Amino acid sequence: MDNYNDDSIKSLLWDEHLRARPGMYIGRLGDGSTQGDGIYVLLKEVVDNSIDEYRGGYGKSIEITIKENKVTVRDYGRGIPLKRVVDCVSKINTGAKFEEGIYDGTIGMNGVGVKAVNALSAYFKIECYKEGKKKYAEFSCGKKTFESNIEKSDDPDGTYVSFIPDDTIFEDFHWYIDYVEKMLWDYVYLNVGLTIILNGKKFISRNGLLDLINDNIGNEALYAPIHLKEDSFECALVHTNKRYGEEYFSYVNSQNTVYGGTHQQAFREAVVKTVRDFYKKDFDPADIRNSIVAAISIKVRNPIFESQTKTKLGSLYMEPDGQTIRNYVHDMVGRLLDKYLHIHNEVAEALLKKILESEKERKEIANVKKKSKEIQKKVSLHNVKLRDCRFHFNTNHPKATETTIFITEGDSASGSITTSRDANVQAVFSLRGKALNTVKSKSSKSAIYQNAELGLLLAALNLEEGVEGLRYNNIVIATDADPDGMHIRLILLTFFLNYFPDVVKAGHIYILQTPLFRVRNKQETIYCYNEKERTAALKKLGKQPEVTRFKGLGEISPHEFKNFIGNDIRLEPVSIEKGKDIDKMLEFYMGDNTVERQQFVIGNLRDEVDEL
Repeated sequence: MDNYNDDSIKSLLWDEHLRARPGMYIGRLGDGSTQGDGIYVLLKEVVDNSIDEYRGGYGKSIEITIKENKVTVRDYGRGIPLKRVVDCVSKINTGAKFEEGIYDGTIGMNGVGVKAVNALSAYFKIECYKEGKKKYAEFSCGKKTFESNIEKSDDPDGTYVSFIPDDTIFEDFHWYIDYVEKMLWDYVYLNVGLTIILNGKKFISRNGLLDLINDNIGNEALYAPIHLKEDSFECALVHTNKRYGEEYFSYVNSQNTVYGGTHQQAFREAVVKTVRDFYKKDFDPADIRNSIVAAISIKVRNPIFESQTKTKLGSLYMEPDGQTIRNYVHDMVGRLLDKYLHIHNEVAEALLKKILESEKERKEIANVKKKSKEIQKKVSLHNVKLRDCRFHFNTNHPKATETTIFITEGDSASGSITTSRDANVQAVFSLRGKALNTVKSKSSKSAIYQNAELGLLLAALNLEEGVEGLRYNNIVIATDADPDGMHIRLILLTFFLNYFPDVVKAGHIYILQTPLFRVRNKQETIYCYNEKERTAALKKLGKQPEVTRFKGLGEISPHEFKNFIGNDIRLEPVSIEKGKDIDKMLEFYMGDNTVERQQFVIGNLRDEVDEL
């Protein structure tokens, strides 16, 4: 502080500030292994502009290609006015969305979006076609490298953007196409009639949120999903025969508000109030909402989000009438859902039956908990099983999205991770032996609490009331890469898929990747995660370096483990293929069909032998 003087004050250019503080604009950076990583935000910022054009009535399709690290997006909207093309991608707070009437119910409102893409890309190109003319410009890390004159063009109106994320900012990044496809499905569900093409694959929806619900529940619906739509409001909901807790897909102006906000909370309240009023019974809210899968979308002029990445709605009022979002959603759900239940008696009967079953099961679970000595001994959870962290996901803390729980096996592995973790955001849960196979046991939810391992894990995660209360954003399965470790991994995945598939679908489950080899000489140490990396390390270090093969997590010292669960952590996301029948998959791989499974394994082994 003694050197604090006039020279200490710095003014950064727009691109310098974006590159110095990227987290302010795109959230976490990451390597692409999680859905919220920065590279997906970059893509989204570009596509959002194309979506705004479509919603304004301009252009019916968007073409996207992702080849290696290069992304291109072509829309057929109006195209940026050619004289302002460069300004719109390189001058902060520049755009048409500040002007009333140009864009209504737009996603981006602050004039930053595509500038962040420009500044954080090693290569960025913008080309616009408008009224028989075109103009383009190229940039590198936000600095303009070329600008064309306005030229004649036969191309249809619209905008073409191409970019390559800067690998000095997004280190070792890679695109998970599953995450990109999920984003695109959201866009088409919310913009009926829009066609998006990704690497030749077409995305289109005819029934909006009804398609979203049907695509996500498979054959689990207890009744035909309810679809309600009026004015700037749309929702679809159903109760399932498989899941526990609540699962919501919420959107504002086509933006997926993954952390909810005022509109989602109002919807949850409104469903409870409407159902209570319809049946004239004061049901417990948990019984009404248990196993619900719902999607809600509203359009708000000038929405206020709680972060630049727009993942949680903070607006309290609808514009321009000043009605609160809570009252607006309550009014829509109250009128439309009540009317629907009065018309569709079979749905009303199925819903009532489900509520009563949930009430009965909740009381059974309460009785099991009282009888279970393990659950009563909360001290065992906190002192033996769980080494908790200071911050949690179900809070508004700035580090909430970083919260992670490692599920380990045995004392040695949990000890290494516990010693080397960041205690602010990383927790460790230690399993003792193999947990219950919930497919073979045909377990009801109440039976989970009779199993010490799963009962305590459920309490640690705070999943008893569903994904809404989840205490950690990232649930990381950290088991050895041997047969026992793989078996434990499968049992845990079966548990989540069987009872809480919404947790998997929301992208919370990961597999920890740890190195198989350590290759080192006196000057350098290289950790290798596969044989290919090991071969490259041997070639690089030369002269017979020392090679160590790690057989289990417990063999890795806490000092070394710090490298693998810190900034350089490698996580393999667990995802569910769209349209996959979860029940059928679990029964085949984890059920009692031993002969069929043996034939499948033998057949695949033969295929691998033939390839070799």
